[in-house]
Amino acid sequence: MAKGCDHPVGCHTGDVPTLASATVGARLWLLIEHDGPWASHLENCELPEEIAELVRRASERGIRPQLIRRPGRRTRRRDQHIRVLVGYAAGRNPWLASGVIAGPDDLDLDAVLAGVVPESCILEDEPVFLVCTHAKRNACCARIGLPLARRLAEVLPDRVWETSHVGGDRYAANLVCLPHGIFYGSMSQAAAIAAANAYRSGEVILDRFRGRAGIPEPLQAAEHFARAHTGELSVGGVAVESSRSDGDVTEAIVRCGDVRFQVVIEPSVFQTPCGTACAETITTYRLVSLDRLTPVRYATPALT
Repeated sequence: MAKGCDHPVGCHTGDVPTLASATVGARLWLLIEHDGPWASHLENCELPEEIAELVRRASERGIRPQLIRRPGRRTRRRDQHIRVLVGYAAGRNPWLASGVIAGPDDLDLDAVLAGVVPESCILEDEPVFLVCTHAKRNACCARIGLPLARRLAEVLPDRVWETSHVGGDRYAANLVCLPHGIFYGSMSQAAAIAAANAYRSGEVILDRFRGRAGIPEPLQAAEHFARAHTGELSVGGVAVESSRSDGDVTEAIVRCGDVRFQVVIEPSVFQTPCGTACAETITTYRLVSLDRLTPVRYATPALT
């Protein structure tokens, strides 16, 4: 365990399972460029009035606000305008758009709620990658996230941002791929580069894959097990069509390409390998059953 790290052994090496741990409440995103400083919690940050108002308006609408900054040395912006990115990660056709605005009234967040690109923004044609480096929230995010963000930015210039807390400190370094809201955790620099390149090609990598944000954790787990069973890695190739729960057990109908599966999962406990030193258990999920569903075939009426 590194100095200053209070996470259980194995959290930053991939030995602790990360599946089904993506942030549940994030289908809509507002990224606001602000060099900092960042307090431990976003609501406690001493932000310029215009940025604080953007954060407030986004939160009221259920849009997840994130502060972002470019990796590397901090330089104070002289331009008083605000750079923003808005993301719509709901449904099968997510999008990401960017703009430079003078103030909160120049950004139509109600349009984002409706799945429409605000007039002050233009669509991005390349994905964006966020690396959590929120040191005041947890030291490990800076210790592991900062060098990862800088390395990833060398490989993908202008597509990488440091960001405030995204959830899951124990999985630092955390990587978020937008617009789909794909989360990875416990990433090494090499793993992050591989995951980013896969996403740019329209695929995910299951190693250290946390799931897709905005989806309940049991359904993230169902999608994960369906991917692992079929080898389907395309970002949009797997989706939960329906689900029901009975106590802790969740049954989901998952589409993988043209095939549908009934996936049954239940919570499980992972005991960290550090004994009484940290005495922490981590909730994950166990596959109960996975069965391919037979397509319903309808008889063709006889011609008379």
